[in-house]
Amino acid sequence: MQLRESDTYDGYIKALTDISRAITSDLYIEDLLKLIVMVTARVTGVEICSLWLINLEEDPPKIRLKATQSISPEYIKDRSLSLNEGVVGHVVTHRQPLLLKDVMTSRRFKEKEMAKRLGLVSMAGIPLQARDETVIGVLNCFTAVPHDFSDTEVNLLTAVANQSAVAILNTELMVKTKVIQEELEARKKIEQAKEILMHQRSMIGNDAYRWLQKRSMDSRKSIREVAEAVILSNEIFNSNR
Repeated sequence: MQLRESDTYDGYIKALTDISRAITSDLYIEDLLKLIVMVTARVTGVEICSLWLINLEEDPPKIRLKATQSISPEYIKDRSLSLNEGVVGHVVTHRQPLLLKDVMTSRRFKEKEMAKRLGLVSMAGIPLQARDETVIGVLNCFTAVPHDFSDTEVNLLTAVANQSAVAILNTELMVKTKVIQEELEARKKIEQAKEILMHQRSMIGNDAYRWLQKRSMDSRKSIREVAEAVILSNEIFNSNR
């Protein structure tokens, strides 16, 4: 599908507004990434839109395909590249858009056989830059016919990519914060349950914790769940006294 060149500048602004509203919604990271590529593909009319993110936890770091609206099994398979590999690596290292009129003639584009089978021709690779200009990934858009990406289209995709970067980082921060909060709450519950066991069963702290661990393994419940059961049982017992 070719980009709709007849769309006006106002139309692109409206599309960007729609995308901004969508990607700043309260979503899980997987849903957010999927929404970004689906909305971007819809408003731009490209054949395939994909989003790659850098995984700094790998050594050396890799950039991995995380979301696409494509339903082709060949395209959606798990893929990763080094940070200096292919067009995606080039966009990451140079921190600026890369436009290809024909991917088949580009030495940087490594997946020519796949592009031939899927009918992919032109491509725009846009870096996802956070507010501090750190690149966290790449937004790729492919057309099925030769296409010269206009400045308006590149500006639109750049705005989408940058806003996506902010949304992704915010979502990851919220997830990490939630995990930390849940961990602190679990520790509080476990400590409370240990105190109950120490008082009721005359246990020392280590023995009380091992008791919780064993019940957790035997019941296939988390230690927090076992601790909450101990606390609830104690509350019921005390209320009936």
